[in-house]
Amino acid sequence: MDNSIDKLISKRTEDIEEGKNVFGTGKITKVMDFIIEAVGLENAFFYEKIKVGENSIGYVTKLDTNKVIISLLYKNGNISIGDMVYQTGEELMGDFSLESTGKIVDLFGNDKLVNKKFTNTISIPVEHEIVPIMDRTSVNRPLETGIAGIDLIYPIGRGQRQLIIGDKKTGKTQIALDTIVNQAGKNVICIYVAIGKTKKEVKEIYYELLKRKATEYTVIITAFYDDVPPLLYLTPYFATSVADYYMKNGYDVLVVIDDLKKHADAYREISLLSGKSPGRDAYPADIFYSHSRMLESGCQYKNGASITILPIVETRAGVITDYISTNIISITDGQIVLSAKNFQKGQKPAINYGLSVSRLGGAVQTPEMKKLGSKIKQLLLSYLETRDIYELANTDEMTPELQKKLFEGKKILDSLNQNKFSPLSSLEIRKRFDPNAQAEVNQMMQTQPMQSNPQVNAGQGVPNLASPNVATPAQHSIPNLANPSPTSQMNTQVSAPVASKPAAPTTQPSTTAPSTAVPQQKPAQPAQAPTQPSKPATPSAPSQPGSTGVTKWQVLKI
Repeated sequence: MDNSIDKLISKRTEDIEEGKNVFGTGKITKVMDFIIEAVGLENAFFYEKIKVGENSIGYVTKLDTNKVIISLLYKNGNISIGDMVYQTGEELMGDFSLESTGKIVDLFGNDKLVNKKFTNTISIPVEHEIVPIMDRTSVNRPLETGIAGIDLIYPIGRGQRQLIIGDKKTGKTQIALDTIVNQAGKNVICIYVAIGKTKKEVKEIYYELLKRKATEYTVIITAFYDDVPPLLYLTPYFATSVADYYMKNGYDVLVVIDDLKKHADAYREISLLSGKSPGRDAYPADIFYSHSRMLESGCQYKNGASITILPIVETRAGVITDYISTNIISITDGQIVLSAKNFQKGQKPAINYGLSVSRLGGAVQTPEMKKLGSKIKQLLLSYLETRDIYELANTDEMTPELQKKLFEGKKILDSLNQNKFSPLSSLEIRKRFDPNAQAEVNQMMQTQPMQSNPQVNAGQGVPNLASPNVATPAQHSIPNLANPSPTSQMNTQVSAPVASKPAAPTTQPSTTAPSTAVPQQKPAQPAQAPTQPSKPATPSAPSQPGSTGVTKWQVLKI
């Protein structure tokens, strides 16, 4: 305590000697709701924190020749023309506590559940320095969502930026929540950013995650719909700064931004009141840059950690070619398009597989998932194209080949349907579409226990970072941020996906080979027969699990 006081006194003394204790003052000349215009702040700089009146806080948004434009973040009392404004000489910073896991917080470090501010906060810049290209590495590790249609056909990698876009009430937020729930026990810290949502909506999301023990590794950073637009605009930047802080301490981070359309509308309102020239759809000219510098934080860092960003954009009438949507599509590494028409038909998740794209694809998949996913995608897209043409045709008039194609495609589409909060592991996904994978699952269960699903069911995730004594599995231990050791942590983290690969040649080289391998030329012994699906006697036993959740493929041979 005494050392802290001595350091503070020493710092203040140095500031006085160097003249840093002199701050500019000015007067308000114009007030426009949350935007004020002031004169006299000659040495103000962009994003400088400004004290307005007695207890109001703002930051410099625009610098003109003889005036500055200040956006208010916090307003306490009335603000009138002639009131004083004071420079602080500080860059705008946000307050964040390491005890925020499992809480709903804002940019000022307040716990919104109890309306109190954390006492042990650290200052994090609202806009951080972006990681340079030389400090980035290739994205090659999967971020499993637990959704078959995504992990199999349009996979997401750790460090990728994947857009989720669709109309209102089509399941965009649900995909993000399923992804968060599926990160239990996988050493991933999740940050959910709610922009412009009501307090009821945020509480519902919080309780859904709480019921599934996902709040143990999740932070909810929010700016409610009744907050001022500058706060809505800065919140996602602050969230990416928090993610950058975790990443540089050796953690994989998942950031969900829900949604960027409201963020763009807030920035448009700020720009119009600030006097910026409007462009297309009245958005300012730098709207693209404002989103690109935010999403540029997503990367695979050189220390092995990463930031994965899932931005969400809401469309109208299924149009994904509007201004904001096309901007973000061009920034991200792919998009998952949701269709209201598919949702009304009962297809859940309502993914439009024809318009969705993943620009990384098989680079973040295991060889088995990559081989199976390419075949399923080819058959599914061919079926969807054929179905649109022959949707109203009489099946009796179709050729047998066409009927078989439609039958097999519908089976694939039905197998991609999945209820919410019911994640599937990669082996379970393969078991749905490849009967040979069932034999591999049986072999793995005999040789070693499966690691992914028991952890998800038990809800074992990242503990509260402020309570390092919480017991967790040894393979998923999390270092205390007060004494980070990213090297040892990331060695375990990077090797985790490799340990779940089915191949184990050191123990049973003849029985644990992947199901996608080339068939043996000679008949094997009865105990090794599951690798040959053409033999009806012994191989048929493992390919008929008898469980209702497994689809048996009799016509489609993959």
